[in-house]
Amino acid sequence: MSTYPHGLTADASFEITRPNVPTLDAILGHAFKALDHGFVRVIDYMGDDAAVVQMARVSYGEGTETPSDDERLIRYLMRHWHTSPFEGCEIKLHVKLPIFVARQWIRHRTANVNEYSGRYSVMSDKFYVPSGSVLAPQSKSNKQGREGGYSESDKDVLTRCLTDTMKEGHEAYRAMIEVDGYDLARELARTVLPLSTYTEFYWKIDLHNLLHFLRLRADSHAQYEIRAYADIIQALVEMWTPATYRAWVDYRRDAVTFSRMEMEALRKWIAATYPTDPEYGGSGPVDLLEGVSDRERKEFIARFAG
Repeated sequence: MSTYPHGLTADASFEITRPNVPTLDAILGHAFKALDHGFVRVIDYMGDDAAVVQMARVSYGEGTETPSDDERLIRYLMRHWHTSPFEGCEIKLHVKLPIFVARQWIRHRTANVNEYSGRYSVMSDKFYVPSGSVLAPQSKSNKQGREGGYSESDKDVLTRCLTDTMKEGHEAYRAMIEVDGYDLARELARTVLPLSTYTEFYWKIDLHNLLHFLRLRADSHAQYEIRAYADIIQALVEMWTPATYRAWVDYRRDAVTFSRMEMEALRKWIAATYPTDPEYGGSGPVDLLEGVSDRERKEFIARFAG
């Protein structure tokens, strides 16, 4: 037994080393460029793939013993929606992004955020101007999206309009806080700034909720500007927890789900196509499942057995 400050005593025979991921350690603090003036950088992290397994082992007793066993367990957890083991890993990011992207981002309320304050500090003079390649008209079928394109001349007109309007807002802001005789409070002067103005925040989130963020924001239907950040974070997660990332790609990002009605239709189709096989297995569609474990094959068959 060892004695520590404040009268604490502890058994010092059990030592725990802090998990470290060399690939992530090598890029801590490096700013990965996003859009025209933004970036994402990793500030700190806690845990790795082994930490996910360790969290699950609370229920498994001795648990697994090899890296391959670890990955199989991670895939099982992901496949069956056991989310709490992934909550044991956390990452802290420093993000610079336009205000309108930050307002989309903050809708993910399962994180800890501290944002640059326009009340205490002078706001950035950087603002996001979309490149001509991402300018598009309002979608006719999607109220929150864009589709189609413009001629080069129209792109030039729109780019000038956007840039000039944003500059006017920034110039008015600087004038009101800097000109002698006005010295308007920053908390009021900032109201003239466009939503394209860049802000910054520290964002700390656990791995489970980060993967949910990526499933929505790295999707092809997400707005281009937030997707630019999500793509960077997706690459960082692959560096940080590669086994978890692979499982997430297979069972979440690139997977699909079916409604009850769709499942009924699939059962009828399979039963009609393979009438001599009551479990819809054998020489039927299960043989098309290359690269999956026997356990996953059985789970697949069970879904269609009703």
